[in-house]
Amino acid sequence: MTPVELSRTVLHAVRRAVDAGELHVSVPARAVVTPPGPGGCGDYATNIALQLARPAGQPPLRVAEVLRPYLVDDDGIADVVLSGPGFLNISLHGAAPAGLVEEILRRGSRYGHADGPDGRLVELHCPRDLRAVVVAEAAGRVLRSQGALVRVTAEALDPEWTAALGVRVDAVGPAPAEPPVNVRPVPAPADPLPLGRDAARWALLHPAAHDRPRIGDEHLVQRESNPLFRVRYAHARCRAAARNAAGLGFTAAPGPVAGARELLVVLADHPRVLAATAAHRAPDRLARHLVTVADAALPFLPTVLPVGEEKPSAAHRARLALAQAVGAVLAGGLSLLGIDAPDHL
Repeated sequence: MTPVELSRTVLHAVRRAVDAGELHVSVPARAVVTPPGPGGCGDYATNIALQLARPAGQPPLRVAEVLRPYLVDDDGIADVVLSGPGFLNISLHGAAPAGLVEEILRRGSRYGHADGPDGRLVELHCPRDLRAVVVAEAAGRVLRSQGALVRVTAEALDPEWTAALGVRVDAVGPAPAEPPVNVRPVPAPADPLPLGRDAARWALLHPAAHDRPRIGDEHLVQRESNPLFRVRYAHARCRAAARNAAGLGFTAAPGPVAGARELLVVLADHPRVLAATAAHRAPDRLARHLVTVADAALPFLPTVLPVGEEKPSAAHRARLALAQAVGAVLAGGLSLLGIDAPDHL
């Protein structure tokens, strides 16, 4: 069962509890499932009970107790343990990385995106400040990936920003009559345009909005000290693995992968990160997550291809599938930030 399928299973449990009269709530459009946090257990956890507690008029723990039997009743779920104020920790039958990798490869760079519009209308407005415009534009991209209809406006837009960084907004002028979401990060201390499109956008998006970004050549160096380099290098390595595997005559096939739990966990967390990035209008969350994915992937990637006279095996095909999934997540995340994901670096 993939995280997307488990999310649907959680929503189905809520719907069954509502139909049975045990909960009096509107079934939400989405249930977030993530790797268990501190104090949790199992394969995944969800905070759906905390989300429904207020509209249900019941404590979160009681909501969780109502939902547990409906979840345990599902054939793919082995057990559900309650923890904290009402988290549901879910253990799956035969939990395997193949399902997650298959889901990512099926969705490609759109893994973690909503299936379609959800009816939300979001207006983002920013001052005439390059960082504010870049953050608002990237936040708009992520919000759209999560099903929102978004309009980004700015008090003014310098044509050079569009020419150099590809920055675009939907309208220029005063804030609209309807109160918008104001995007006002700490301005950059220097002009980032000399860094070029990708490095400049990363320099403005990677720090949190309340942090002053560093504008310097450190974003251009081709070394591990540069987070942007690590992310793009990991993507290029994934693409190279696919090319080299084709040269050796074998293709990817999802399956068990030994020693890759950390990498699988961060890949499974990608939909949650996209949802949180959209909810908080904070592209820095996505940028930092991509660094986490890259850092988990780089030690794994040298194991993908056969070495020496070794023949390609099922293990190599499974590792190649996982590498392709990593590449899809990195490419999709960089695209949402407006940054190129090169095949060669």
